[in-house]
Amino acid sequence: MLLPLVGYLIVDHYREDAVPLPRYYIAERVDTVKKDGKTTYDTVYHTVKDFTFTNQMGKQVSLHDMPHKMVLVNFFFTSCPSICPKMMANLEKLQKAYIKSDSLLQLMSLTVDPERDSSETLRQYGLKRNINPDNWWLLTGNKKDIYDLARHEFFVSVTEGDGGPDDFIHTEKLILLDKDRHIRGYYDGTDSNVVRQIANDIAVLHLEKAKNRPPFLKRIFNPGTE
Repeated sequence: MLLPLVGYLIVDHYREDAVPLPRYYIAERVDTVKKDGKTTYDTVYHTVKDFTFTNQMGKQVSLHDMPHKMVLVNFFFTSCPSICPKMMANLEKLQKAYIKSDSLLQLMSLTVDPERDSSETLRQYGLKRNINPDNWWLLTGNKKDIYDLARHEFFVSVTEGDGGPDDFIHTEKLILLDKDRHIRGYYDGTDSNVVRQIANDIAVLHLEKAKNRPPFLKRIFNPGTE
């Protein structure tokens, strides 16, 4: 699982243009920037807002609690008989892969059935699956808040709803956030091959430089701005 990181270092050293970088998702606007008589255009991408829910240990937690971590998010419920077991099994593989690098990645699984999935229910679910609550949070809270987050911050549902008793979201998507809380990946959580792709993307994003990027990276991240 950690081989993608080593492979990236080698490829990056010898071939600057060989590694595809995870794209940014959900463009919100394009700003016009004028400097030194030149006009450039800067695409501004969606930043997921902070949220606070209760984890499986009964503790209130938020995105602000881990400012230097990447975050992998999914939506599930403990009694799900179909896609959720496959998603959670793939997340278990990722948790094991990053057990010695727990400062790099945080897993977050938000229940879409919070009326039944209390923090104690989530705790028991986690115990059965050896989920480490330090780097994998199973989250519950107000249904409307969770559903608003799924629809308007993570964009995993194309249908609108009110978060009421008849509203239901069921998605196989895993969503990867970088350290700046931009969405950098959507994955099919039921695909067993997705684990390697996510690990590869995390490795690349870990090495991504926010400042002082070499020219080839500037061209990739900011096409048309030179």
